[in-house]
Amino acid sequence: MATVLVTGGCGMIGERVCSGLLKKGNTVIAVDKKESDYNSGKNNYYFRQASPREKGKYGDIFDEFEVEYVVHLACTVDNDFGPVVEKAQADESASCDDFIYKLAIGKQIKKFLLISTTQVYKQPENREPVREDDAVKPVSNYGKIKANAEAAFANDVRNTKTMICGVLRVPMVYTNDFTENLMSRITDPKDKTIFVFRTGEYGFHMCCVHNLSDFIIGFLRQAETTNYSGIYNVADASLIMASEIVTFMKENHRLGPVLQKNGLSSSLKVKLFGDPEQKTNYRFLDLDTLDKNFMFDITKASRICPFRWNIHNTK
Repeated sequence: MATVLVTGGCGMIGERVCSGLLKKGNTVIAVDKKESDYNSGKNNYYFRQASPREKGKYGDIFDEFEVEYVVHLACTVDNDFGPVVEKAQADESASCDDFIYKLAIGKQIKKFLLISTTQVYKQPENREPVREDDAVKPVSNYGKIKANAEAAFANDVRNTKTMICGVLRVPMVYTNDFTENLMSRITDPKDKTIFVFRTGEYGFHMCCVHNLSDFIIGFLRQAETTNYSGIYNVADASLIMASEIVTFMKENHRLGPVLQKNGLSSSLKVKLFGDPEQKTNYRFLDLDTLDKNFMFDITKASRICPFRWNIHNTK
């Protein structure tokens, strides 16, 4: 078993990643701005307080523990940032990018995983699955933050010959209880009404948090050479249909009336796109691509993880 440092380890995603690593017998050091109770008191679990700006504290943590692997979840939306990503969050992420990778190299960390986002990709022009080597052109603030983090990571680790490096590009996540991202797909951000077009026979490629956790565990266990280094799309095995979100919410949570719309009217488009702040919101419902069923090619990642979780069996 290994000693794993998880930045952002007390966020919604980080808690579950830490829990999964602990269940596999690893020693886990969770680093975050404040502690949560999710894993507190578990064997081989340690919490150390530090913000992404506190280089000295991170240096002390690397000195205190014989860290073998790093999972860099800090500055991840749904983990540390709120729904609107602004300059302050971008600056915080950049400050961490300035030192975290160099520290890991200096301490001869064996494996390093950076959690990024599929929002770094250029908007697809067809329905072909988006592959890891497709064009990158982020539009949202969050996409730009993670594109910069990827670039800083690549620059710092390009000369290392031993550290196995992975970049995980993840779409919006969900669990049985964390449904904000699911609801954003069927919610008018202006008046908060719930709607689907036609019968909701279009879908969204998202990622159950437990699939992300399983992939991280699998990568840390299986990646034995630098041949594993590179970019991975990490997402569910299939799309989540809009109609499935409606059914899921009705069965597991509360859901008000659902309006059926026949198509995208110009008035609705103006209403949804009229607020410039929506452009910075990573949950922004882009109606230009609403029913195009874009998917991310997870063939490469599937060799490491079966992606068994979905909206029907999530916990």
